[in-house]
Amino acid sequence: MGDLHFSRVAFIGIGLIGSSLAHVLRRDQSAQTIVACARTQATLDTARELGICDETTLDPAVAAKGADLVVIAAPHSAYAALGRAIAPSLEKGAILTDVGSVKGAAVRDLGPIVPPGVHFIPGHPVAGTEHSGPAAGFAEMFQGRWCILTPLPGTDEAALAKLTRLWESAGMKVETMSHEHHDVVLAITSHLPHLIAYTIVGTATDVEETLKAEIIKFSASGFRDFTRIAASDPVMWRDVFLSNREAVLDMLQRFNEDLTALQRAIRWGEGDKLEALFTRTRAIRRSIIEAKQA
Repeated sequence: MGDLHFSRVAFIGIGLIGSSLAHVLRRDQSAQTIVACARTQATLDTARELGICDETTLDPAVAAKGADLVVIAAPHSAYAALGRAIAPSLEKGAILTDVGSVKGAAVRDLGPIVPPGVHFIPGHPVAGTEHSGPAAGFAEMFQGRWCILTPLPGTDEAALAKLTRLWESAGMKVETMSHEHHDVVLAITSHLPHLIAYTIVGTATDVEETLKAEIIKFSASGFRDFTRIAASDPVMWRDVFLSNREAVLDMLQRFNEDLTALQRAIRWGEGDKLEALFTRTRAIRRSIIEAKQA
């Protein structure tokens, strides 16, 4: 266990990401006590049944009391209220982090409430599945993926190193960057693809019933991959788009311009332009495979 041991870890939200990290802590025996906090008793009952926590509570302040690591694993829209609730309970020397995919929102909503002596380090494990809830979590989910930490200027180096080691123990590669840069990068690599997937699947739901049956029947031709992405937690993704709206809208504008150019090339039969584009994009896919992120 060494210096990675935590006395009390509080998960404020125990869905896919929170439960998966709890599995890691259980596996490695890195936490003496794990407490789970959620909005509903049913979720907490499931977490108990899975054996990933020692205590459960519906009160975030109770969960955070005495914790040396507090992990916010709830939708972005809940951050401000949760921050106000846990602030009086945060212990000096504790690490406060989160797992959301919009770091600017974390800094905006949690940063102002952090008491002196508490180490606030926003984080984003870039991993997941289309499933949600504590039963969907598993320790191996993080293996070989990236975790991005966005520490603010003046962050305690020892606290940052300890949080880094925690994510590394989960099998992740850790990188640090500013929260502003993170949100621009994720707008193109994650947020825009989800927006497109939701749109394409939404279009399919609006076609006549006879065609809809054929779409489902032959979905392996590409549509299936979009449905996987579009099956992600709707509340979480609603909050992502609203929290990172500026970067998402910028990338969406670029996408619309590229789509218009593609539409023009198809209309005018410009095969050379189409082939040049498809050759470039194929190279990106190969790079992703080589980076073992496929």
